[in-house]
Amino acid sequence: MKSAVVLVSGGLDSATVLAIAQSEGWRCNALSVDYGQRHKAELHAATQVARALGAVEHRVAHVDLGIFGGSALTDASIDVPRTPSGAGIPVTYVPARNTIFLSLALAHAEVTGSDAVFTGANAVDYSGYPDCRPEYLAAFESMANLATKRAVEGAPIQVRAPIVHMSKAQIVARGHALGVDFSLTVSCYNADAAGRACAQCDACRFRREGFLTAGLPDPTRYQPGVT
Repeated sequence: MKSAVVLVSGGLDSATVLAIAQSEGWRCNALSVDYGQRHKAELHAATQVARALGAVEHRVAHVDLGIFGGSALTDASIDVPRTPSGAGIPVTYVPARNTIFLSLALAHAEVTGSDAVFTGANAVDYSGYPDCRPEYLAAFESMANLATKRAVEGAPIQVRAPIVHMSKAQIVARGHALGVDFSLTVSCYNADAAGRACAQCDACRFRREGFLTAGLPDPTRYQPGVT
């Protein structure tokens, strides 16, 4: 059975990607990253998602990007915006995050003998992060196959991003069709300790609009007082 490493953040997108990989017959090794993010609720959600969708294992790698800061998601002195981001890359961008995540997944893929790394990168309904673009993912795959033992010995590794060209509504619909329990997922940048969403950050807006456009019930749990 073909094996893959699937990056699972605990959010809606990566849950759908895990379900897609499972549906395609991959033996899925789920990998999450504790990177010093603002809240840990998403890591708890990732554990639940990996278990519910049948990953053969779920590991959490620890890399403290908070020592560098530079992002509202890793630096407590920078507020997460509660209004739509304007032009340019927003302060929720975490410097080099996807490069670090994919590198960790690549290492795990070599150890597990996996032929692919799956990521939930999306270049449609997202906040404009440069490391979510298809050309970046293609470049990383090229680098991976120059840098790894298995690739130079004739077993290249694919970087798969099955939702990269989907709208949020399409992602919601695909996940729903594959049986994803979205009530387990946490997307909010400002989630509380219980994983309840703020309804105001970019991630919450994209998520809410995705369910609305897909015509599906939104199971998101919101913080008290949020409508």
